[in-house]
Amino acid sequence: MTSDGAASMDSRPTIDVIIPAFNEAESVALVIKHLPKLLIRNIVVADNNSTDNTAAVTRDAGAIVVPARRQGYGAACLAGLAYLSADPPEIVVFIDADFSDDPAELPLLIAPLIEGRADLVIGSRTLKPQPADAFTPQQYFGNKLACFLMRWLFAARFTDLGPFRAITWEALSRLHMSDPNYGWTVEMQIKAARLKLRAVEIAVNYRPRRFGVSKVSGSLTGTLRAGYKILYLIFRYGFFHRSLDSAQKKTPK
Repeated sequence: MTSDGAASMDSRPTIDVIIPAFNEAESVALVIKHLPKLLIRNIVVADNNSTDNTAAVTRDAGAIVVPARRQGYGAACLAGLAYLSADPPEIVVFIDADFSDDPAELPLLIAPLIEGRADLVIGSRTLKPQPADAFTPQQYFGNKLACFLMRWLFAARFTDLGPFRAITWEALSRLHMSDPNYGWTVEMQIKAARLKLRAVEIAVNYRPRRFGVSKVSGSLTGTLRAGYKILYLIFRYGFFHRSLDSAQKKTPK
């Protein structure tokens, strides 16, 4: 990329994909299959202690398996990033393993980064009509509330906490991500807003899960834990973490 973040005309930025996965053997191969391979250097599946054959299916599909021993969505993402840190890409894409997002839409997400128009791109599921059963009521309400609070506290005009997202490695290293579980997505968006990173949203397609149930919205316990963590982080950074900006402004490694 050039100094302003845009890719040069004679080179293509290196792009790696991280897929956090916990017992997603039935769907992870579909995600890997539908990713546009010609644009991607590495596909890394962070296996979060799956008890099914997620790891074997991943290897058969041609992707890299990285064990994520600490349980939690964010912990799996962090394990994937730790693996990539030995030879960092210029752009990292995150996508869930349940095949609810459309992996073929990856070019839409990376375009603003390649063009130098953004540092972070969120695939928003609320910017276009989706199937009636794509969202559970608690997902819909939780998204609305979290985005309202982020707009109120941080002037961040997000419409979704969608897990399908892309970010430059340089921007990501400034965020010093740390949340090990349900707060991963909202932590990234809050910190991006606080550091005034250029964040844009792109409308993406979303569909109901084809296999199993959501680890979060599929149970009352998961929903309550995720809701609590998201609200906790929003208020923590909104009211009790005013030093975030200065603490985060470090030279990327």
